[in-house]
Amino acid sequence: METKLPIPLAVLVGIQTPEVDDVAHDASLKELGRLVKTLGYEVAGTVSQRREGTGAGSLLGTGKLAELAALTGGTGLVGSMAQPPRSKARQRFEEVAETADPVEPDRDAARKPELVIVDHELSPSQIRNLERATGAQVLDRTGVIVEIFHRHANTREAKLQVEMARLKYVAPRLRESSGGGERRQGPGAGESTLDLDRRKIRDRLSELKDQLEAVQRDSDQRRSARRDQLRVALVGYTNAGKSSLMRALTGSQVLVEDKLFATLDTTVRVLQPETRPRVLVSDTVGFIKQLPHDLVASFRSTLAEALEASLLLFVVDASDPTYEAQLEVSRSVLREIGADAVPSRLVLNKMDQVDEARRVALTEKHPDAILLSAHAPKDVSALRDTIIAFFEAEMVEDVLVLPHAKQGLLGEVYESARVLSEDYNEIGRVLKVRGLPGAITRLRQSLATY
Repeated sequence: METKLPIPLAVLVGIQTPEVDDVAHDASLKELGRLVKTLGYEVAGTVSQRREGTGAGSLLGTGKLAELAALTGGTGLVGSMAQPPRSKARQRFEEVAETADPVEPDRDAARKPELVIVDHELSPSQIRNLERATGAQVLDRTGVIVEIFHRHANTREAKLQVEMARLKYVAPRLRESSGGGERRQGPGAGESTLDLDRRKIRDRLSELKDQLEAVQRDSDQRRSARRDQLRVALVGYTNAGKSSLMRALTGSQVLVEDKLFATLDTTVRVLQPETRPRVLVSDTVGFIKQLPHDLVASFRSTLAEALEASLLLFVVDASDPTYEAQLEVSRSVLREIGADAVPSRLVLNKMDQVDEARRVALTEKHPDAILLSAHAPKDVSALRDTIIAFFEAEMVEDVLVLPHAKQGLLGEVYESARVLSEDYNEIGRVLKVRGLPGAITRLRQSLATY
């Protein structure tokens, strides 16, 4: 029978500064706990402290640092990582102890947390000091998010983007091994091991940049081919229900999990039941508070689906008490890539988890919002009607004439516009169509050059 390995443990650390209230602090730690769960760890405890700032060398005060070390089995002291010198008598004692009868391992000791997760961005020296004091590996919030992205990336583009962000995160945090900064001999002589590692990272980043540019050129060509099609992008905070809504609107089998960052790759599917012209729906990567800048920069091409969409649907988890802060995070990221000018609608999702009093309050606060549950077919159908109505308002009618020699363009016409009627004259087929102005202009250009 296969033995199931226990889930590794982690401890959360939070610092509450004067500008952060209790609700925001608690919500942030709760979200960090979900990030840790997504990473594959179980939260064994939480250490939190009110401080004026996060610039202290060990982040925590002496008392809280000792409390944290008690959970992880560390000393609680920030000292040198070097092993203390041992006398010959001490060395002989330890050698005898190693050959003595083995002692039954302490199961509780074996289950000590091996990871400390801090809800703030840490400097390399702070990470080093905390690791010395706790005896555990230390990651800050940015490191956790980067590691989750690294594990969840599926497409080549996402993998390249995440590896770049990961290397940019790791590079300034490299430090010399315990063996010291010895100099190399031969090629690269004069470089320390640390210098060599940093150079390797720079070379790898240059290589990744070239590969990513090639992949993104292909992506740009695909988006260019869809430029005159009707496009809706689902955007919003991670785990707001975008993928569930995507599945409901398009009937596609996109990944739906109750995890943060279950979706990292942009998925494009056709709105169902299919319309003429077709409406494309994009499910984009979710946002999160303190999303690392390098990840935003790396995913700029992925988020270009939002930039080039005709309509953005801001999907929000209405059952979350911090939904307004989450919505502001989403809007802030989109402002950073220049997508804030795209027409948008607010979608308050998960209304099946909201009581009547909160529903009334949300309606009063957001009178123009679309209230729905992605699991309610009636709500999804109403959203589909709203999407179609938005595009209908942008469409114009026109008449196209397809000469007998250009009937091969008929499929493109049906693909790009809605054909209202067909007739024939001595020149060819006469089509009365309705579509977006850009699509009709492109059809006229195709007719002129076919």
